[in-house]
Amino acid sequence: MRFDAAVLRSYEDPFAVEEVILNAGPGEGEVLVRIAGCGMCRTDLAVRRSAGRSPLPAVLGHEGAGVVVETGGADTGLSAGDHVVLSFDSCGHCRSCLGAAPAYCDTFAALNLFGGRAENAARFTDAAGGALAPRWFGQSSFAAYAMVPARNAVRVDSALPLELLGPLGCGFLTGAGAVLNSFGAGPGDTVAVFGAGAVGLAAVMAATAAGAVVVAVDRHPERLALAEKFGAAALHAASGDLPDRIRRLTDGGARYALDTTGSAPLINDALRSLRPRGHLGLVARLHSELPLETGTLDRGRRLSHICEGDAVPALMIPRLTGLWQAGRFPFDQLIRTYPLTDINEAEADCEAGRVVKPVLIP
Repeated sequence: MRFDAAVLRSYEDPFAVEEVILNAGPGEGEVLVRIAGCGMCRTDLAVRRSAGRSPLPAVLGHEGAGVVVETGGADTGLSAGDHVVLSFDSCGHCRSCLGAAPAYCDTFAALNLFGGRAENAARFTDAAGGALAPRWFGQSSFAAYAMVPARNAVRVDSALPLELLGPLGCGFLTGAGAVLNSFGAGPGDTVAVFGAGAVGLAAVMAATAAGAVVVAVDRHPERLALAEKFGAAALHAASGDLPDRIRRLTDGGARYALDTTGSAPLINDALRSLRPRGHLGLVARLHSELPLETGTLDRGRRLSHICEGDAVPALMIPRLTGLWQAGRFPFDQLIRTYPLTDINEAEADCEAGRVVKPVLIP
């Protein structure tokens, strides 16, 4: 079958929406999905800075949602017509996957970041027959259709606004999962969120829904205004004595802090803002050494990296849609939609901070 997709051919060039070809239907354990919408995540854009580790040309996109068109057998657990949200790929049989921690799959990087599954890779080509990278995050959903392992397709209620649900598979799942899964935050807990982008604001919404006291830190006034709208106290990242101000707002220090920025000074501020035995989680990929200032890890404070919100997508995505239906996780207020043909405009707006979460509509 032939359909349109946004192809990235080099690390410097813009995306080009062009015809691509899928030369075979779904194999065992796979489903073909007609994409209704796909979120643009900074992980997609980071390919440009991947120093050649991510193979090109490729169709990116890993926050897809759509309708199942065809399945590769009854064992997929899905049927044509099902509405699904697509999440990250995992092998399903390593120790981490068997231990309900698929984000720490032994082959996570190979499956999601460096070309995807090699099986049947040649069936996905451009119109001239040139090979495209097999599958980005198990989906390559900047496209009208995506072939995905059934393992990373989560059935959702058909009454939900399908074209907006894709970011629940990664960005929103990461922020909310860090709060609800990694921290287990609940009523009366205190959470400080550093960086009020898509991941950070999802964390703010989840913490508020959990009954926690929330402080959000960012340098964009409009994003701080959103954080306040979702129930957080807001502090500008350039505020003097930031840790002291957070400690005053959280009655002696935050129990949990989440950094989405990867900024060493803010990470040190986050550690200093914690109460004794507090936990700081990092979700951003660090691109340089992280110097920790003296005393920041004293008194039982700890630091960990959190991948994909420690989530099992099949459990977490329905939890988030349920919170949205209850009016407690208004993620749709962070989204601006663009036609797939405007993908380069969406990228520019995302990089400039003019939009929190772009969603591309094929």
